[in-house]
Amino acid sequence: MRHEDDDGPVAADALSRVTWALRRAEWAVQARKEQRLRPLGMAAAQYSLLISVHSDPGLTGAELARRLNVTPQAVASQVARLEERGLLERRAHPRHRHVQELHLTDAGREVLGRADGVIVEIEQRIAEQLGPEKAAELTALLDQVADVVREA
Repeated sequence: MRHEDDDGPVAADALSRVTWALRRAEWAVQARKEQRLRPLGMAAAQYSLLISVHSDPGLTGAELARRLNVTPQAVASQVARLEERGLLERRAHPRHRHVQELHLTDAGREVLGRADGVIVEIEQRIAEQLGPEKAAELTALLDQVADVVREA
């Protein structure tokens, strides 16, 4: 059934735009990450948090929230869960007594290593399907998109 407002303010090509294609790809990758990380007892958001702390030990919760583009409350909740599991620890900042830095524990590094292996498999499958040249081109294009959007 057709309604009068079907020819409304949204262009007919809305679902073929580049931003929609980016979102579809993000949904597909995110769903696969969640599926493959679940047996390790980890969510994709927890992987992102752990890999960020691994890459930059000593991040604060606020810094991590900005990096992951989530609320400080979301980071605090995940940090508490990961700390309860013994994967992450808080340490006092050397100069600011009210600030706590985040560090992986040995168990956190071990779990992150297994989780990263899962992520690498997903990335390898994408690269195999695209081929090395298209995979490199896609990475460069996505970096360019990020730069363009940040500048806007």
